[in-house]
Amino acid sequence: MDRHPAYDDDFYAWTQEQARLLREASAARVNLPLDFAHLAEEIEDMGKSDRRTVQSALVRVIEHLVKLEFSPAADPRGGWRKSVREHRAVALDALGDSPSLRGRIDLATAWRRGRGLAADGLEQDRVDERRLPADCPYDLDQLLDEDWWPANRHALD
Repeated sequence: MDRHPAYDDDFYAWTQEQARLLREASAARVNLPLDFAHLAEEIEDMGKSDRRTVQSALVRVIEHLVKLEFSPAADPRGGWRKSVREHRAVALDALGDSPSLRGRIDLATAWRRGRGLAADGLEQDRVDERRLPADCPYDLDQLLDEDWWPANRHALD
């Protein structure tokens, strides 16, 4: 028997499977008064929205982890930590609903964007963007680990 992703087990996988099945029904010219093509597109987009949510949350996690690691400033470290916690929760919730999204994360793009945002903010602390790693030094498990924090380069807590 064919195993289809369950809506409650993996929302993203379910949306992609349902979109595929709607397109197959449309191609088979199933005689129902449904707009199969647009239904498939809308359902597929729902899954893509969740993927964008995870990506966006990881960009913010990266931005603030980089600031926590590289900034010599004592403040606003608490705000950065709070932001990391909030955005980790958003990513973890979305991944809990759609575990297959984990394999769809574009960490290189999240790093590029998060690094750029961090560099803009670190400018005021006179941190040269060239001091930031070109490639992501954090792995996905670290980014999502609620207890993991990078060491600050200036020995701040």
